[in-house]
Amino acid sequence: MTGHVAVRRFPSLTVSTPRVLVRPVEVADAKAITEVFMDKQTQRWLPFPREFGQIEGIAWCTETAQERRDSGNGDHYAVVRREDDRLVGCLWTKRTDWVAKVTEVSYVIAPDTRGFGVAAEAVDALAIALLLEHGFQRVELRVAPGNTASRRVAEKAGFTYEGLLRNAGHVHSGRVDLEVWSLVKADLHAGS
Repeated sequence: MTGHVAVRRFPSLTVSTPRVLVRPVEVADAKAITEVFMDKQTQRWLPFPREFGQIEGIAWCTETAQERRDSGNGDHYAVVRREDDRLVGCLWTKRTDWVAKVTEVSYVIAPDTRGFGVAAEAVDALAIALLLEHGFQRVELRVAPGNTASRRVAEKAGFTYEGLLRNAGHVHSGRVDLEVWSLVKADLHAGS
């Protein structure tokens, strides 16, 4: 035995709630996703250095999503509002550790949809599906201090604050600390 772990493909999944459908991105989503990523408030908190440039929807929905899926690192999802079938956001999983069965979720939501609980609902639905249907043991969110909207999403989605990772991430303005939030299987049974 060589000790190598086989690369697993990230599970293809679609989850729905009364208000949103979370599904893998499609080429047809590219224009709407580009618009969501272009928002100034979104850009402020993107977990990418500024030199990465603008997120381009076609690449995000095709080769970037396919590469992430095929590598086993994660996937890209569209958040679609059920009442009008409008794409109102995007989720993506990353930093997947198949041995520990841990992944991280990030998200962006269209500006006119913020403040209505859509992000928390989509993140919660995806995290629960990963934990209960796909064998994950832990789902993480990482939030830059000062991003109070993302902190509220984590709280509303039932995640627990664990602490601060110093100088652990990037936003467009440079290096930042990151708050770590998690949801584990035991959290889903705590209220029962």
